[in-house]
Amino acid sequence: MNNDELDYFNNARKAGMKEYSSKTSKGQSGYLPSLEEMVKDAEIVSQVDLGIMEIPLKKIVGTYTHLRSLSFANNFMPILNNSEFRQKWIDVCKAHIEEGIRDPIKVYEYLNWYYVIEGNKRVSVLKYFDAYSMYAKVTRLIPKMDINNPTVEIYYEFLKFNNKTKINSIWFSKKGNFEKLSKLLDKYNPPEDYISNKYKYFELHIYNTFRKVYLKMGGGSLPITTGDAYLNYAKLYGIHDVQNEEEFEKTLKELIKELQLVEKDSLIDIKTAPQKNEGGVLSTLSTLIIPQKKLKVAFLYARNAESSGWTYGHELGRQYLEEVLKDQVVTTYVDNVPERGGAYPYIKSLADNGNDVIFTTSPVFKNDTLRCALEYPNIKFFNCSEHTPYKHLSNYYGRTYEPRFLTGIIAGSMTENNLLGYAATSPSHEVISCINAFALGAKIVNPKAKVKVVWTREWNSHHKFTDADKKLIAMGTDIISNRNLSVPREVTTKFGVYSMLCSMDINTGKPIHHLSAPIWRWGIFYERIVQNILNNTFKNIMDMFSSNDKLVNFWWGLESNALDIYYTKYVPIETQKLVNLMKKMIITGDYHPFTGPIYDNNGNLKVDSDDIASNGEILNMDYFVDNVEAEEYK
Repeated sequence: MNNDELDYFNNARKAGMKEYSSKTSKGQSGYLPSLEEMVKDAEIVSQVDLGIMEIPLKKIVGTYTHLRSLSFANNFMPILNNSEFRQKWIDVCKAHIEEGIRDPIKVYEYLNWYYVIEGNKRVSVLKYFDAYSMYAKVTRLIPKMDINNPTVEIYYEFLKFNNKTKINSIWFSKKGNFEKLSKLLDKYNPPEDYISNKYKYFELHIYNTFRKVYLKMGGGSLPITTGDAYLNYAKLYGIHDVQNEEEFEKTLKELIKELQLVEKDSLIDIKTAPQKNEGGVLSTLSTLIIPQKKLKVAFLYARNAESSGWTYGHELGRQYLEEVLKDQVVTTYVDNVPERGGAYPYIKSLADNGNDVIFTTSPVFKNDTLRCALEYPNIKFFNCSEHTPYKHLSNYYGRTYEPRFLTGIIAGSMTENNLLGYAATSPSHEVISCINAFALGAKIVNPKAKVKVVWTREWNSHHKFTDADKKLIAMGTDIISNRNLSVPREVTTKFGVYSMLCSMDINTGKPIHHLSAPIWRWGIFYERIVQNILNNTFKNIMDMFSSNDKLVNFWWGLESNALDIYYTKYVPIETQKLVNLMKKMIITGDYHPFTGPIYDNNGNLKVDSDDIASNGEILNMDYFVDNVEAEEYK
């Protein structure tokens, strides 16, 4: 017996005993997991012979039988020390060193993990020498689909992804992520020499390089999988050709700070109202002290103020900011910025031009904004989007469900056939909460009111909204929320509103009257956020750019005056009185639109009687209330 090979065994066993002691001290099993114990109560619907294939050693996590699992610690290092076992391990070690382990092992694959039927010592030796992969004859055990088990649901998504790419080293912790990566890979073009097997090239040369750097930088301690981390990276930077480790290290340095907070709902500081000390002594003094250098504030717009009511509203806000803080700020803007993945160079240009604060005014700019925020940590970045703040990037939006609730009251009181229409962009949490609030507002005055929802699948398309309106009219709805304005009106030039609640003639398909619309006063947001930066009351919040793990979500409502409701003379006076009363009650906190009991449209109780949905529940709303019928979103 070679002394070196004996040393290898002793060192491996020492690592095994350390792992065993660590697990048992925490009340956990120190042995390898046993698949037969795991699947004894599971319903296996299929066994698939995958043949001989190369599998990553990191995915081999246990043995099939319980008896064989007792020879190894949880990390596959040996803990048994009788002479026969020791000699066999050493013989395998010697074979590996002299000629390499060539014979494939036999394994079961279950939920994308591998459990050894035959070849435990070969796995142990290769793991000791930190090998990446080995060949195995694989039999896949497929459990019955279970919609109440997220792991099984994700596994079925993996099966589809694996069938297409043959990649088995990647795993995600959330549903939908395999499809997202698949779509990114569809667009990826590797070097010509590898065009026939781009998935293998991606796995070996891109993903594995990322994984090595990510784990070296401490990623293994984060509450996400390496696949989760890479998908977050790819959303910002795309899938690149071979990168060296130094390039990954440079971009990962700041991104890992964000990934540490990826499970961050409990860490979000939701600012539902402006800072209390605004307008106090500190604010008054600050307006008397003109800074030596004006704060440079930049705005990024999709489209332009002439073609987009959304952009026009934000442009009104920029002009308002420049007017009220003209001695303290200088503003600039860039418009007609590409909406799908092309904003990065525009944002970077604003950063390079010395702007201190950058507002990107659409959710479609979020990823590109975050990418720039990671590169310029001393600039304050804000993105106009719902409930997705980051350590380097704050977001701002409004509690739009409040004015939507009020427009629902108008719709419910004025409908003649109890069928209301709602043209909506996509089923995001914010959009769903607005639809539900609208429906609850209608229901509070008209228990028979039903809301039909049609999706435009575009956030800012006049034609798509027009098509949705036609569908809703065909369904018999006589009042439609988000009906596009065909010609500019007073409310358009005053607030940038390009769609309204309208009563419809179901025979002609044309509006009878324009009734109401939620309105934004973006200037209120911009003035108060920027003034907080100027007078240093933002200092308490600014820790998000340094050591504070709280993430900031500016989510103001009617009480801030940043949101309001506009209605025309065609709304009956008595209905106007009721809307004004409910508006005051929402502002004072005497009433909340999401006061229970609230049932979803499957009959499930979502908010108990007299309870109020929390901010977190509203920001993550994923169901429709019981008087909503939405078309399937494909």
